Amino acid sequence: MTAKGFSPRLAATADDEGLRALFGSENRVIRTCERVVAVTFNAAWNDAGLDRILGELARRRTPATFFLTGDFADRYPRVVKRIAAAGHGLGNHSYSHPYFKDLTTAGRRREVRAADQALRAAGAGEALTPFFRFPYSETSPDQIREVNGLGFADIEFTTDTNGWMGTEGGMTVDHAVRRALDALRPGAILQMHAGAPHGRSEVIDAQALPRILDAITARGYTVIDLRTVLTPPAYPASDSGQGPAGNRAPLGG
Repeated sequence: MTAKGFSPRLAATADDEGLRALFGSENRVIRTCERVVAVTFNAAWNDAGLDRILGELARRRTPATFFLTGDFADRYPRVVKRIAAAGHGLGNHSYSHPYFKDLTTAGRRREVRAADQALRAAGAGEALTPFFRFPYSETSPDQIREVNGLGFADIEFTTDTNGWMGTEGGMTVDHAVRRALDALRPGAILQMHAGAPHGRSEVIDAQALPRILDAITARGYTVIDLRTVLTPPAYPASDSGQGPAGNRAPLGG
């Protein structure tokens, strides 16, 4: 699926209704009864697993959303362009990946704005989404309101494979696959990582991705582009917030 042109207000968008439906929540799942999931990757350290990840996604024609720090975008502008050219969405993961609770309100806003500027300067173009993911997934209602005020919806995740921990941290490909599949449910948002910390070159998530995607398909699920939640459903929302088959309902916390 192709990206739409978002300009976080920084960011009022053509899909303003769909975007605002995501405000006020940390959004860890897509509200739907359908057997669909979204695949996402964070990138802050390096691009060690990117070739393998993009190749696997392209081979399977599978969409994904990449949440990049601004520092990563400054260091790897060609990666930003590659992800955009491949048709995937790009999200904001702060500039330097700090603990937001340790920053002032002004400091947190600078992190979000600086990352947005870095992604744009690196060539994100129409792949840029109005999605923000907090570093360490540490959210608070006040901080969510702050990023919403800048025009971004907070998008977290249902589960992290923890592949980023590497074998040094006790993780294996088998464990990463199991964590992904244990969390499989309609509307799940899967978080993985495109690189490795501390100069390591081993990226467990890149190794696990083919098995995860195979298992998702085998269990009757479809990977959808996370950007589809920005299109408001063409029907009144039910009490459960879920729509009929063939439509995406908003995300939920």
